[in-house]
Amino acid sequence: MHPFLMALAGGSLIGLAATLLLGINGQVAGISGIVGRLVPPAPESSWRVAFVAGLVLAGFAWVPLLPDAFAAGDRSVFAVMLAGLLVGFGTRLGNGCTSGHGVCGMARFSKRSFSAVGVFLATGVLTATLFGLLTRGVT
Repeated sequence: MHPFLMALAGGSLIGLAATLLLGINGQVAGISGIVGRLVPPAPESSWRVAFVAGLVLAGFAWVPLLPDAFAAGDRSVFAVMLAGLLVGFGTRLGNGCTSGHGVCGMARFSKRSFSAVGVFLATGVLTATLFGLLTRGVT
């Protein structure tokens, strides 16, 4: 499948899921907030468990269909775990994640979300550039 179509389909499904969660449950699909309220369990956590389980199971369901989209790449397990830890720390520091601010907050025209996404993007570009320079050198 063409990368553009994959991105279009993925973005459409994310938007649909966020819309359904807000419309049916009255909840914003901010993944860090959903996961953060699972430990320790908040009242009415069953929908959170179902949402996170759906995310994980959907990934496993798609692997046989699009194995190249899930390639591990050349990163070590340590690097991936460190990146996940830093992302988790950043979402707590930023009071939200890309799904909460980028998908849901911007769709609701939240000024706070527009600011947060600007910081996310700038930090991501800076981090990727510095990481590339440190690991591959200047070309």
